Amino acid sequence: MGLTVFAGLSTGIGGLFVLLYKRTNAKLLAVSLGFSAGVMIFVSFAEFLFEAKRMLGDVFGESQGYLLTLVSFFSGMLLIALIDRLVPSYENPHESRKIEPDTGHCNIHGNKHLLRTGIMTAVIIAIHNFPEGMATFVASFQKPSTGIAIAIAVAIHNIPEGISVAMPIYCSTGSRRKAFAFSLLSGLAEPVGAVIAFVVLRPFLSDTLFGVLYAAIAGIMVFISLDELLPTAQEFGEHHLSIYGLITGMIVMAGSLLMLM
Repeated sequence: MGLTVFAGLSTGIGGLFVLLYKRTNAKLLAVSLGFSAGVMIFVSFAEFLFEAKRMLGDVFGESQGYLLTLVSFFSGMLLIALIDRLVPSYENPHESRKIEPDTGHCNIHGNKHLLRTGIMTAVIIAIHNFPEGMATFVASFQKPSTGIAIAIAVAIHNIPEGISVAMPIYCSTGSRRKAFAFSLLSGLAEPVGAVIAFVVLRPFLSDTLFGVLYAAIAGIMVFISLDELLPTAQEFGEHHLSIYGLITGMIVMAGSLLMLM
């Protein structure tokens, strides 16, 4: 639960940018988002799918276990894709676009449309954070070391989401406090998702359920990495910076898993 709260409320770190707002460091964000994608992609294929295949293979046999692993993996992708499809593209924080004005300055004129954009972004991010909270919780419940890595990766990619909430609210209201509050509250869906996962799934926890969840979580994280993190990283900085960050994230994840063996 602590890891899930940490990951979710990291949106508030993004909200803190409005307190010192001059201009966000686009290159640092590009590298950080690439790093987060690298962690998520590597752990999905090297850890989650591997564990899911092993668990489901022990229960259903190698052939049927592998088939169920693949079905669960692509079902996770389908779930997050459906969530994205239900959200208008302009208000969807998973659609790649800049999170601040090109000039780097806010014009505060009580813009109601900008305020609505910020509030809607906060609501949509909360919806997207719900399955991420469940993913962090399930990973931590089964293997805390893996859960720590997932929580850090989720926290990194939640920071620019917090900025995407805070900036339009700050630019429309001039209130840094409101901007920070909305960005912080949008991350509460992650611990809520963890609580629901604990209450609903705890009586049914088994190797079969863990295997299905691991594969589905892998699908969710791969989709988020390819659909959100890398496109957004490349929007902020040079293409190569995001790839350098991605490779670094994979190396760090591989090294941490090696040390835990």
